[in-house]
Amino acid sequence: MLDEIYKDVDDRMNKTIEATRHHFATVRTGRATPAVLEDLKVDYYGTLTPLLQLAGISTPEPRLLTVQVYDKSAIQSIEKAIAQSNLGLTPVNDGNVIRISIPPLNEERRKELVKVIHKMGEEGRVAVRNIRKDANHHIDKLKEDGHISEDEIKIAHDNVQEDTNNFIKKIDELVQLKEKEIMED
Repeated sequence: MLDEIYKDVDDRMNKTIEATRHHFATVRTGRATPAVLEDLKVDYYGTLTPLLQLAGISTPEPRLLTVQVYDKSAIQSIEKAIAQSNLGLTPVNDGNVIRISIPPLNEERRKELVKVIHKMGEEGRVAVRNIRKDANHHIDKLKEDGHISEDEIKIAHDNVQEDTNNFIKKIDELVQLKEKEIMED
């Protein structure tokens, strides 16, 4: 039973790390990366549709994104969605391809983005702590039901705490890497 709890904790904490990593990828740095546009939704015939279903995104140059639209009738909607997003990007439409030049970040914007990254990191840490709380609740429930001894409970709580510490450390490392990426350009 404890092995199931440990496996569940590990799986859920790994998913939290991946979710945090994905959220970080959507934060614009001074470099062009398709991940910036991945979560963008476009009004396509009255339905909010993910951009990736309507177009291919590539980075031909370090500061340029190109959006190759599959359905030319959607090009105006895609251009509008990019312009209205809170990414601070200006799309240029030539009729076939949308080009987006990524401007360098100024110091003030970099500091704002670092704050956003720290907030996302804290959300990840809170999620990991909630997983720990849930696991400890299940361990305590096993004790109440008489399935494990006091010593096993202590060891189980220590193991869950060790996992928690390791995953929080991983999130902290992700925050530092992203902060460095934002500040170095």
